[in-house]
Amino acid sequence: MKAASIQEIKAELQATSLVRLRELCLQLAKFKKENKELLTYLLFESHDQESYIAEVKEEINEGFLELPKANIYLNKKSLRKILRIAGKHIKYMASKQGEAQVLLHFCQKLKASGIAYHKYPVLNNLYQMQLKKVNKAIDGMHEDEQYDYVKEMAAL
Repeated sequence: MKAASIQEIKAELQATSLVRLRELCLQLAKFKKENKELLTYLLFESHDQESYIAEVKEEINEGFLELPKANIYLNKKSLRKILRIAGKHIKYMASKQGEAQVLLHFCQKLKASGIAYHKYPVLNNLYQMQLKKVNKAIDGMHEDEQYDYVKEMAAL
């Protein structure tokens, strides 16, 4: 079965009643955890993005507290898990400022964690890739908003 295009879905949703739309949203939320999380963000948290970013940063902090100290392989896996979670939240926000804040926080936590990521090419590449993503997000912002983020980037 071929999925309909976004334009076709949009046209069909405009012709659908409110009751039917509610049923469709609830049915969509039942199938995937990610759909439910996105719906939760859109309904309850999208109006206050600063507090949402603070929650995401706290989740990143918790992930860093749970990092295994002895094994670099497990560190790598845990860091990727933290990044996967951060990426999911960034996708929900769809905001360049939010993306820059979350990824800068991740890079700062990685730098402060004491992990010798410079010694390991995989971890160094992971760190460098996040810096590139932050630069790209900063470039997509208005010039007035870029100043603070550029200053934070210079510290990294």
